[in-house]
Amino acid sequence: MTNITEADVENLLKSFIDPNVETDLVSAKSVKKISIENADIKVIIELGYPAKSYLLEIQTAIEKKLQELSGVGDISVEVTVNIVSHAVQQSLKVLPEVKNIIAVASGKGGVGKSTTSVNLALALAAEGASVAILDADIYGPSIPKMLNLSGYPASEDGKTMLPKIAYGLQTISIGYLIEEDQPMIWRGPMVTNALQQLLNDTKWDNVDYMIVDLPPGTGDIQLTLSQQIPVSGAIIVTTPQDIALIDAQRGLGMFNKVNVPVLGIVENMSMHICSNCGHEEAIFGSGGGVAMAEKNNIDLLGSLPLDINIRKFADSGKPTVVAEPEARVTDIYKSIARKMAAKLALKGKDYSSKFPNIVIQNS
Repeated sequence: MTNITEADVENLLKSFIDPNVETDLVSAKSVKKISIENADIKVIIELGYPAKSYLLEIQTAIEKKLQELSGVGDISVEVTVNIVSHAVQQSLKVLPEVKNIIAVASGKGGVGKSTTSVNLALALAAEGASVAILDADIYGPSIPKMLNLSGYPASEDGKTMLPKIAYGLQTISIGYLIEEDQPMIWRGPMVTNALQQLLNDTKWDNVDYMIVDLPPGTGDIQLTLSQQIPVSGAIIVTTPQDIALIDAQRGLGMFNKVNVPVLGIVENMSMHICSNCGHEEAIFGSGGGVAMAEKNNIDLLGSLPLDINIRKFADSGKPTVVAEPEARVTDIYKSIARKMAAKLALKGKDYSSKFPNIVIQNS
Protein backbone atom coordinates (compact mmCIF):
# COMPACT_ATOMS: atom_id res chain seq x y z
CA MET A 1 0.00 0.00 0.00
CA THR A 2 1.37 3.38 -0.99
CA ASN A 3 1.97 6.25 1.37
CA ILE A 4 1.52 8.80 -1.42
CA THR A 5 -1.43 11.12 -0.83
CA GLU A 6 -3.27 13.64 -3.02
CA ALA A 7 -1.72 16.35 -0.88
CA ASP A 8 1.75 15.03 -1.78
CA VAL A 9 0.94 15.23 -5.48
CA GLU A 10 -0.62 18.69 -5.15
CA ASN A 11 2.37 20.04 -3.23
CA LEU A 12 4.70 18.74 -5.92
CA LEU A 13 2.60 20.39 -8.64
CA LYS A 14 2.83 23.67 -6.71
CA SER A 15 6.50 23.70 -7.65
CA PHE A 16 5.80 23.19 -11.37
CA ILE A 17 5.74 26.57 -13.14
CA ASP A 18 3.81 26.83 -16.40
CA PRO A 19 6.06 29.14 -18.46
CA ASN A 20 3.10 30.56 -20.39
CA VAL A 21 1.16 31.59 -17.28
CA GLU A 22 4.36 32.16 -15.24
CA THR A 23 2.80 30.68 -12.13
CA ASP A 24 2.38 27.17 -10.76
CA LEU A 25 -0.34 24.78 -11.93
CA VAL A 26 -2.22 24.85 -8.61
CA SER A 27 -2.33 28.65 -8.35
CA ALA A 28 -3.45 28.80 -12.00
CA LYS A 29 -6.28 26.39 -11.07
CA SER A 30 -5.16 24.05 -13.84
CA VAL A 31 -5.16 20.89 -11.70
CA LYS A 32 -8.63 19.41 -12.22
CA LYS A 33 -8.22 15.90 -10.81
CA ILE A 34 -5.73 13.83 -8.84
CA SER A 35 -6.44 10.16 -8.30
CA ILE A 36 -4.22 7.56 -6.62
CA GLU A 37 -4.68 3.79 -6.78
CA ASN A 38 -2.04 1.69 -5.05
CA ALA A 39 1.11 3.55 -6.14
CA ASP A 40 -0.31 4.61 -9.50
CA ILE A 41 -1.10 8.29 -10.05
CA LYS A 42 -3.43 9.90 -12.55
CA VAL A 43 -3.54 13.66 -12.98
CA ILE A 44 -5.81 15.71 -15.23
CA ILE A 45 -4.56 19.18 -16.14
CA GLU A 46 -6.81 21.73 -17.83
CA LEU A 47 -5.18 24.74 -19.52
CA GLY A 48 -7.26 27.85 -20.13
CA TYR A 49 -5.45 28.77 -23.33
CA PRO A 50 -4.76 27.10 -26.71
CA ALA A 51 -1.47 25.19 -26.67
CA LYS A 52 -1.52 22.51 -29.37
CA SER A 53 2.24 22.64 -29.97
CA TYR A 54 2.97 22.70 -26.23
CA LEU A 55 0.73 19.91 -24.89
CA LEU A 56 3.21 17.05 -25.29
CA GLU A 57 6.02 19.12 -23.78
CA ILE A 58 4.06 20.03 -20.65
CA GLN A 59 2.68 16.49 -20.30
CA THR A 60 6.18 15.02 -20.43
CA ALA A 61 7.51 17.63 -17.99
CA ILE A 62 4.74 16.94 -15.44
CA GLU A 63 5.30 13.18 -15.71
CA LYS A 64 8.99 13.74 -15.03
CA LYS A 65 8.13 15.95 -12.05
CA LEU A 66 5.83 13.31 -10.53
CA GLN A 67 8.60 10.72 -10.72
CA GLU A 68 10.27 12.62 -7.86
CA LEU A 69 7.72 11.04 -5.48
CA SER A 70 9.15 8.14 -3.52
CA GLY A 71 7.60 4.75 -4.31
CA VAL A 72 5.51 6.00 -7.21
CA GLY A 73 4.15 3.44 -9.70
CA ASP A 74 2.61 4.15 -13.09
CA ILE A 75 2.03 7.81 -13.91
CA SER A 76 -0.72 9.05 -16.21
CA VAL A 77 -0.99 12.74 -17.08
CA GLU A 78 -3.79 14.05 -19.28
CA VAL A 79 -3.58 17.65 -20.47
CA THR A 80 -6.73 19.26 -21.90
CA VAL A 81 -7.69 22.77 -23.02
CA ASN A 82 -10.85 24.67 -22.10
CA ILE A 83 -11.22 28.24 -23.41
CA VAL A 84 -13.92 30.26 -21.66
CA SER A 85 -15.22 33.83 -21.78
CA HIS A 86 -13.58 36.37 -19.53
CA ALA A 87 -14.94 39.48 -17.88
CA VAL A 88 -15.36 42.67 -19.90
CA GLN A 89 -16.01 46.31 -18.97
CA GLN A 90 -18.83 46.93 -16.54
CA SER A 91 -22.24 47.57 -18.17
CA LEU A 92 -21.20 45.58 -21.27
CA LYS A 93 -21.97 41.94 -22.11
CA VAL A 94 -19.90 39.36 -23.94
CA LEU A 95 -21.07 38.84 -27.54
CA PRO A 96 -23.07 35.60 -28.00
CA GLU A 97 -20.70 34.05 -30.57
CA VAL A 98 -17.42 35.63 -29.42
CA LYS A 99 -15.91 34.47 -26.12
CA ASN A 100 -13.04 36.95 -25.90
CA ILE A 101 -12.09 40.16 -27.71
CA ILE A 102 -8.42 41.18 -27.56
CA ALA A 103 -7.45 44.63 -28.84
CA VAL A 104 -4.05 45.09 -30.44
CA ALA A 105 -2.94 48.70 -30.18
CA SER A 106 0.04 50.96 -30.73
CA GLY A 107 0.56 54.59 -29.89
CA LYS A 108 1.95 55.41 -33.32
CA GLY A 109 1.97 54.02 -36.84
CA GLY A 110 4.79 52.17 -38.51
CA VAL A 111 5.58 49.73 -35.69
CA GLY A 112 4.18 46.67 -37.50
CA LYS A 113 0.99 46.39 -35.47
CA SER A 114 -1.22 45.00 -38.27
CA THR A 115 1.38 42.43 -39.30
CA THR A 116 1.68 41.41 -35.66
CA SER A 117 -2.12 41.23 -35.28
CA VAL A 118 -2.53 38.93 -38.27
CA ASN A 119 0.31 36.63 -37.30
CA LEU A 120 -0.87 36.39 -33.69
CA ALA A 121 -4.39 35.53 -34.88
CA LEU A 122 -2.93 32.82 -37.13
CA ALA A 123 -0.73 31.61 -34.26
CA LEU A 124 -3.76 31.25 -31.96
CA ALA A 125 -5.51 29.26 -34.71
CA ALA A 126 -2.42 27.07 -35.19
CA GLU A 127 -2.50 26.40 -31.44
CA GLY A 128 -6.05 25.07 -31.73
CA ALA A 129 -8.38 28.03 -31.13
CA SER A 130 -11.28 29.32 -33.22
CA VAL A 131 -10.15 32.81 -34.17
CA ALA A 132 -11.52 35.93 -35.86
CA ILE A 133 -9.87 39.22 -36.76
CA LEU A 134 -11.66 42.53 -37.06
CA ASP A 135 -9.89 45.27 -39.00
CA ALA A 136 -10.78 48.39 -37.00
CA ASP A 137 -8.51 50.68 -39.02
CA ILE A 138 -11.34 52.28 -41.01
CA TYR A 139 -9.12 54.88 -42.69
CA GLY A 140 -6.34 52.48 -43.65
CA PRO A 141 -7.56 48.85 -43.73
CA SER A 142 -4.68 46.46 -44.42
CA ILE A 143 -6.03 43.06 -43.34
CA PRO A 144 -7.58 42.23 -46.78
CA LYS A 145 -4.20 42.55 -48.54
CA MET A 146 -2.34 40.66 -45.82
CA LEU A 147 -4.80 37.75 -46.13
CA ASN A 148 -5.24 38.02 -49.91
CA LEU A 149 -8.98 38.68 -49.61
CA SER A 150 -11.23 41.00 -51.59
CA GLY A 151 -14.84 41.46 -52.68
CA TYR A 152 -18.06 42.01 -50.79
CA PRO A 153 -18.92 39.63 -47.96
CA ALA A 154 -21.78 37.23 -48.65
CA SER A 155 -25.14 37.60 -46.90
CA GLU A 156 -27.68 34.89 -46.21
CA ASP A 157 -30.51 37.16 -45.04
CA GLY A 158 -29.79 40.55 -46.58
CA LYS A 159 -29.25 41.99 -43.10
CA THR A 160 -26.03 40.47 -41.83
CA MET A 161 -22.67 39.67 -43.41
CA LEU A 162 -20.79 36.40 -43.37
CA PRO A 163 -17.15 36.81 -42.39
CA LYS A 164 -14.65 36.16 -45.15
CA ILE A 165 -12.38 33.20 -44.37
CA ALA A 166 -8.62 32.94 -44.86
CA TYR A 167 -6.37 30.22 -43.40
CA GLY A 168 -9.16 29.30 -40.97
CA LEU A 169 -9.60 32.88 -39.69
CA GLN A 170 -13.00 34.58 -39.73
CA THR A 171 -12.37 38.15 -40.91
CA ILE A 172 -14.21 41.40 -41.55
CA SER A 173 -12.88 44.76 -42.77
CA ILE A 174 -14.19 47.98 -44.28
CA GLY A 175 -11.72 47.10 -47.03
CA TYR A 176 -14.16 44.47 -48.31
CA LEU A 177 -16.85 47.12 -48.78
CA ILE A 178 -14.91 49.80 -50.65
CA GLU A 179 -12.52 50.00 -53.59
CA GLU A 180 -8.87 49.51 -52.67
CA ASP A 181 -7.88 53.09 -53.63
CA GLN A 182 -11.03 54.77 -52.29
CA PRO A 183 -10.25 57.33 -49.55
CA MET A 184 -12.38 57.28 -46.40
CA ILE A 185 -13.26 60.96 -45.90
CA TRP A 186 -15.43 60.40 -42.84
CA ARG A 187 -15.85 62.28 -39.61
CA GLY A 188 -15.61 60.55 -36.22
CA PRO A 189 -19.28 59.53 -35.75
CA MET A 190 -19.39 57.79 -39.15
CA VAL A 191 -16.17 55.92 -38.38
CA THR A 192 -17.36 54.70 -35.00
CA ASN A 193 -20.72 53.68 -36.46
CA ALA A 194 -18.90 51.69 -39.15
CA LEU A 195 -16.90 49.86 -36.48
CA GLN A 196 -20.07 48.96 -34.59
CA GLN A 197 -21.67 47.63 -37.76
CA LEU A 198 -18.64 45.56 -38.71
CA LEU A 199 -18.72 43.93 -35.30
CA ASN A 200 -22.46 43.51 -34.74
CA ASP A 201 -23.71 42.88 -38.30
CA THR A 202 -21.28 40.03 -38.99
CA LYS A 203 -22.40 36.45 -38.31
CA TRP A 204 -19.50 35.20 -36.25
CA ASP A 205 -19.36 31.46 -35.63
CA ASN A 206 -18.25 30.22 -32.19
CA VAL A 207 -15.14 32.38 -31.85
CA ASP A 208 -12.73 31.74 -28.96
CA TYR A 209 -10.67 34.86 -29.61
CA MET A 210 -11.34 37.90 -31.76
CA ILE A 211 -8.27 40.02 -32.48
CA VAL A 212 -9.17 43.66 -33.12
CA ASP A 213 -6.49 45.44 -35.14
CA LEU A 214 -6.81 49.06 -33.99
CA PRO A 215 -5.58 52.11 -35.87
CA PRO A 216 -2.63 53.89 -34.26
CA GLY A 217 -3.26 56.55 -31.65
CA THR A 218 -5.94 57.15 -29.03
CA GLY A 219 -8.81 58.66 -31.03
CA ASP A 220 -12.48 57.98 -31.82
CA ILE A 221 -12.07 54.28 -32.66
CA GLN A 222 -10.16 53.56 -29.45
CA LEU A 223 -12.74 55.44 -27.37
CA THR A 224 -15.62 53.57 -28.99
CA LEU A 225 -13.87 50.26 -28.47
CA SER A 226 -13.22 50.95 -24.80
CA GLN A 227 -16.73 52.24 -24.04
CA GLN A 228 -19.09 50.27 -26.29
CA ILE A 229 -17.37 47.01 -27.29
CA PRO A 230 -16.86 44.19 -24.74
CA VAL A 231 -13.09 43.82 -24.58
CA SER A 232 -11.45 41.15 -22.40
CA GLY A 233 -7.90 42.44 -22.74
CA ALA A 234 -5.42 44.38 -24.85
CA ILE A 235 -1.80 44.17 -25.93
CA ILE A 236 0.52 47.00 -26.93
CA VAL A 237 2.87 46.70 -29.92
CA THR A 238 5.94 48.93 -29.93
CA THR A 239 9.48 49.10 -31.20
CA PRO A 240 12.46 49.70 -28.87
CA GLN A 241 12.74 53.27 -30.20
CA ASP A 242 12.20 55.98 -27.59
CA ILE A 243 9.63 57.86 -29.72
CA ALA A 244 7.57 54.70 -30.22
CA LEU A 245 7.72 53.90 -26.51
CA ILE A 246 6.41 57.35 -25.55
CA ASP A 247 3.36 56.85 -27.77
CA ALA A 248 2.93 53.25 -26.64
CA GLN A 249 2.84 54.50 -23.04
CA ARG A 250 -0.11 56.75 -23.98
CA GLY A 251 -1.96 53.79 -25.45
CA LEU A 252 -1.34 51.75 -22.33
CA GLY A 253 -2.57 54.62 -20.17
CA MET A 254 -5.79 54.81 -22.18
CA PHE A 255 -6.63 51.17 -21.50
CA ASN A 256 -5.85 51.59 -17.81
CA LYS A 257 -8.26 54.53 -17.59
CA VAL A 258 -11.14 52.56 -19.13
CA ASN A 259 -10.44 49.42 -17.05
CA VAL A 260 -9.38 47.16 -19.91
CA PRO A 261 -6.55 44.90 -18.65
CA VAL A 262 -3.33 45.11 -20.66
CA LEU A 263 -2.09 41.55 -21.07
CA GLY A 264 1.40 42.58 -22.10
CA ILE A 265 3.74 44.28 -24.54
CA VAL A 266 5.11 42.94 -27.83
CA GLU A 267 8.40 44.49 -28.91
CA ASN A 268 8.58 44.43 -32.70
CA MET A 269 11.67 45.03 -34.85
CA SER A 270 13.82 44.46 -31.76
CA MET A 271 16.85 43.22 -33.67
CA HIS A 272 17.93 43.23 -37.31
CA ILE A 273 19.77 40.13 -38.49
CA CYS A 274 21.66 40.60 -41.76
CA SER A 275 20.48 38.06 -44.33
CA ASN A 276 23.97 37.96 -45.89
CA CYS A 277 26.39 37.77 -42.97
CA GLY A 278 24.18 37.11 -39.95
CA HIS A 279 25.35 40.25 -38.12
CA GLU A 280 22.88 41.41 -35.46
CA GLU A 281 22.20 45.10 -34.98
CA ALA A 282 19.66 46.90 -32.78
CA ILE A 283 18.63 49.48 -35.37
CA PHE A 284 15.83 50.97 -33.25
CA GLY A 285 17.69 50.71 -29.93
CA SER A 286 17.46 47.99 -27.33
CA GLY A 287 15.84 47.28 -23.99
CA GLY A 288 12.91 49.63 -24.51
CA GLY A 289 10.20 46.96 -24.28
CA VAL A 290 11.75 45.48 -21.13
CA ALA A 291 11.98 48.91 -19.48
CA MET A 292 8.38 49.75 -20.37
CA ALA A 293 7.14 46.41 -19.05
CA GLU A 294 9.02 46.86 -15.76
CA LYS A 295 7.85 50.46 -15.37
CA ASN A 296 4.20 49.45 -15.75
CA ASN A 297 4.46 46.10 -13.96
CA ILE A 298 3.18 44.15 -16.97
CA ASP A 299 4.68 41.37 -19.06
CA LEU A 300 6.89 41.61 -22.11
CA LEU A 301 5.22 38.82 -24.08
CA GLY A 302 8.03 38.53 -26.59
CA SER A 303 10.38 40.29 -29.00
CA LEU A 304 10.25 39.93 -32.78
CA PRO A 305 13.16 40.57 -35.16
CA LEU A 306 13.24 43.04 -38.04
CA ASP A 307 13.03 40.37 -40.74
CA ILE A 308 12.55 41.06 -44.44
CA ASN A 309 10.59 37.81 -44.84
CA ILE A 310 7.91 38.95 -42.35
CA ARG A 311 7.27 41.94 -44.61
CA LYS A 312 7.42 39.93 -47.84
CA PHE A 313 4.98 37.28 -46.63
CA ALA A 314 2.51 39.88 -45.31
CA ASP A 315 2.59 41.76 -48.64
CA SER A 316 2.07 38.51 -50.57
CA GLY A 317 -1.14 37.66 -48.68
CA LYS A 318 0.35 34.65 -46.91
CA PRO A 319 1.74 35.77 -43.53
CA THR A 320 4.75 34.15 -41.86
CA VAL A 321 2.87 31.78 -39.55
CA VAL A 322 1.24 29.99 -42.51
CA ALA A 323 4.03 30.59 -45.05
CA GLU A 324 6.77 29.16 -42.82
CA PRO A 325 5.11 27.12 -40.06
CA GLU A 326 8.44 25.62 -38.92
CA ALA A 327 10.41 28.88 -38.90
CA ARG A 328 11.95 30.35 -35.74
CA VAL A 329 9.88 33.53 -36.17
CA THR A 330 6.69 31.44 -36.27
CA ASP A 331 7.73 29.82 -32.99
CA ILE A 332 8.07 33.31 -31.49
CA TYR A 333 4.59 34.31 -32.70
CA LYS A 334 3.15 31.10 -31.21
CA SER A 335 4.94 31.71 -27.92
CA ILE A 336 3.57 35.27 -27.74
CA ALA A 337 0.06 34.05 -28.63
CA ARG A 338 0.14 31.36 -25.91
CA LYS A 339 1.39 33.81 -23.29
CA MET A 340 -1.21 36.40 -24.31
CA ALA A 341 -4.06 33.89 -24.01
CA ALA A 342 -2.58 32.44 -20.81
CA LYS A 343 -2.47 35.88 -19.17
CA LEU A 344 -6.11 36.33 -20.13
CA ALA A 345 -6.94 32.90 -18.65
CA LEU A 346 -5.82 34.20 -15.25
CA LYS A 347 -8.30 37.09 -15.42
CA GLY A 348 -11.83 36.95 -14.02
CA LYS A 349 -14.29 34.78 -15.93
CA ASP A 350 -17.56 36.04 -17.38
CA TYR A 351 -20.52 34.62 -15.45
CA SER A 352 -23.28 36.69 -17.05
CA SER A 353 -24.58 33.70 -19.02
CA LYS A 354 -24.90 31.70 -15.79
CA PHE A 355 -27.52 33.99 -14.29
CA PRO A 356 -31.16 33.63 -15.30
CA ASN A 357 -33.08 36.58 -16.66
CA ILE A 358 -35.45 37.86 -13.98
CA VAL A 359 -38.72 39.28 -15.27
CA ILE A 360 -41.07 41.14 -12.92
CA GLN A 361 -44.69 41.31 -14.05
CA ASN A 362 -48.06 42.05 -12.56
CA SER A 363 -50.14 38.97 -11.76
